[in-house]
Amino acid sequence: MMARLSLKAAISAALLASLSGCATSDKAAVPSWKPDTTYNLTILHTNDHHGRFWNNKYGEYGMAARKTLIDRLRADAEKQGSAVLLLSGGDINTGVPESDLQDAEPDFKGMTQIGYDAMALGNHEFDNPLSVLEKQMNWADFPMLSANIYDKKTGKRKFQAYEIFERNGLKIAVIGLTTEDTAKLGNPEFISGLDFRDPKAEAAKVIAELKENEKPDVVIAATHMGHYVDGQRGINAPGDVALARYLPEGDLDMVVGGHSQEPVCMEGRNLLKKGFKPGDECQPDNQNGTWIVQAYEWGKYVGKADFTFRNGELNLVSYDLIPVNLKKKVKINGEKKRVFIQEEIPQDPSLKAFLQPYQEKGQGELSKKIAETDGKLEGDRHVVRFQQTNLGRMIAAAHKERAKADFAVMNSGGVRDSIEGGDVTYKDVLTVQPFGNMVTYTDMSGKEVLDYLNVVATKPVDSGAYAQFYGISMVVEGDKVSDVKIGGNALDLDKTYRFTVPSYNAAGGDGYPKLNKHPGNVNTGFVDAEVLKEFSRKIARLM
Repeated sequence: MMARLSLKAAISAALLASLSGCATSDKAAVPSWKPDTTYNLTILHTNDHHGRFWNNKYGEYGMAARKTLIDRLRADAEKQGSAVLLLSGGDINTGVPESDLQDAEPDFKGMTQIGYDAMALGNHEFDNPLSVLEKQMNWADFPMLSANIYDKKTGKRKFQAYEIFERNGLKIAVIGLTTEDTAKLGNPEFISGLDFRDPKAEAAKVIAELKENEKPDVVIAATHMGHYVDGQRGINAPGDVALARYLPEGDLDMVVGGHSQEPVCMEGRNLLKKGFKPGDECQPDNQNGTWIVQAYEWGKYVGKADFTFRNGELNLVSYDLIPVNLKKKVKINGEKKRVFIQEEIPQDPSLKAFLQPYQEKGQGELSKKIAETDGKLEGDRHVVRFQQTNLGRMIAAAHKERAKADFAVMNSGGVRDSIEGGDVTYKDVLTVQPFGNMVTYTDMSGKEVLDYLNVVATKPVDSGAYAQFYGISMVVEGDKVSDVKIGGNALDLDKTYRFTVPSYNAAGGDGYPKLNKHPGNVNTGFVDAEVLKEFSRKIARLM
């Protein structure tokens, strides 16, 4: 593996020379490690957990099996004399009803039992009121970090920026960074008092502070910013590649990332390994001397990076993405079955017993059939963020009916999953719409509607801002719409129309025009998932 040759190494070499010839009055400048001695460091990591504390119906992933794996990896590393840190790239919240309905209590308490050392605050940590985040911080016995979120009133950082760990003679700094996109992805009702600043500039600021006050041997950023190959980020805020390129070489050893929810495995310089499968070899990205890793999502993998540190130089010895009870389909006696890709990892019995009551709580209500569908209702993010889908339109139709509106607008980022064919339960609905947004409606003139559509209907694909519609049609060309028809009739610029949009977007989320101050805007008080549930129950057989 490639050695990381850095400014830090040069400074360390100078220090070594000075140590042999004279004493220094600045004790903090003397490294705690011994010259010509090799130190081992192991970084374990996950990201984008999204409420998956329990295994899925096929027995894949889940925190109990993750604990067994991490306990093994930690014990093996420590046996080899390696210092171990377990980090998360954030987004613990929002994903499955059992977690969402309990404010992710099982998830944060489960992470505590697994022994996480620190995590980055992700954008989904702001899906709830800040009082919920404060509660979660009390459940966690590890720091939840972000250096680039400021309190607008005080002008000071809102959260802890970094944590220092001293392990086996090494001083390791872990900095937290959160995507700037949280300002538009987070619920405006909850984050209006927060300022999400440029994480690149804030990282540089914190690293300068660390050099002055802490003088760490290793600097790691736990980030929730996204990995975009060669920095090609589209409409997304700058991610981990941009961060590594922005900082002087040698300032940042490693990025433990999240947000883009992918395995970061490279085939070559700025060339992502496509078709990565569980068990494949994985070479992390390296930008400007900084290693960048990400372990896909949901605890499907645990990333393991083994380093050596010697005389101020950090070398990556090996890296692996270890699947957590993932399965594949194979034919056995002519029948397709799911089998474990690698040897099954047993679930830790104590953590499983701890999590069991959380899993069972509310299952009776969640599992009741409310409707059925003959085929898949499409909500996969790689489809619903690119085109109109039956599920996106169905959600919009439910909102339109509840508000007795003329048409409906639904952001595709609010559609979090598909509904498979067969029986549909409230749990399925909550998985699709976990955020608890309210349905709002707005009465506008046709002219105002046209102005609104020129902003909303022209949002780019591959973003949560891409809009799903019901009860309206139009032609979209560039940044303009034309031939708008509502209920099959041409738009009348002087007529008043009513349309629905989630409260998140009415407050300016996803960069939509703010409607919550518009005189014609009304918050119905109806929660989106409840509206979809009742709509589904009413029509019984879904579109």
